[in-house]
Amino acid sequence: MPNTTNSLVLLRGGGDLASGVALRLHRAGIKVVITELPEPLAVRRTVSFSEAVYEGQHSVEGVQARLIKPDQLSVALEADEIPVLVDPDANILTFDLRPWTFAVVVDARLIKKTPAPLSIEVPLHIGLGPGFHAGEDCHAVIETRRSHTLGRVYWTGTTQADSGEPEGDRRRVLRAPIDGILVAHANIGDHLEEGQVIGEIESHVILSKAKNLEGNIGDSSVASRPQRHMKVVSPLRGVLRGLIRPGLHVTRGLKIGDVDPRDDASACYLVSDKALSIGGGVLEAILSRTEIREKLF
Repeated sequence: MPNTTNSLVLLRGGGDLASGVALRLHRAGIKVVITELPEPLAVRRTVSFSEAVYEGQHSVEGVQARLIKPDQLSVALEADEIPVLVDPDANILTFDLRPWTFAVVVDARLIKKTPAPLSIEVPLHIGLGPGFHAGEDCHAVIETRRSHTLGRVYWTGTTQADSGEPEGDRRRVLRAPIDGILVAHANIGDHLEEGQVIGEIESHVILSKAKNLEGNIGDSSVASRPQRHMKVVSPLRGVLRGLIRPGLHVTRGLKIGDVDPRDDASACYLVSDKALSIGGGVLEAILSRTEIREKLF
């Protein structure tokens, strides 16, 4: 039977791992609301509900998310959609949304540092990955690192520490070589050969006034001019599994893409096993608390 209760789960973040959580909860009959940044930086955009911020709506494995304003919450939920709001500070927790209330907050931003306190107390606060300490800044924390503990729920303590390194072949992760704007020359799902150009980072310099040879300030101002372009090339043969949205400003060292040597384009459109495992951990944490389960079902 459809969920007829008025309790919701607030999911902070709509990237690929967060979207795996949202998908698991939604399919289990739990109503989920996602809050995001004004310009999300998801790499695996095809399987990230955060894309609704740019497109107005976005589907992942047949589940539809829609960008809304708070007063449109009921309409989206009644349409069996996942509402997405631009609300990086989760201010919606303080809104009067009657008859809706939030029974659970899941922090899926993967910030890897101690989070700021929530604006209000919630019955169940779940954190994903390093930076959260169950029993101190949240009620439960879910392991996000690939290992035999992936997806496990901890009611005390922390998860494995952040290694600072990508999982698997580190070459697969693409990072911005400089600050600038991403210009894409390939699309998610494209086959790539080693050394193939995926895109460029276009760096700009802003000039207001320039000194002349005598050291005086002259009127040779320039609003913005291209400084340089640096290519982003594929480090190996495979499929472009993820790439942040072209046209966004990126900073040097930021993860901007992912090349998968398994070269299976269909996997670009499926939520990962890791995301589903983490989603299973969140679902376990929710269902293991009788008082929370009764609010949601």
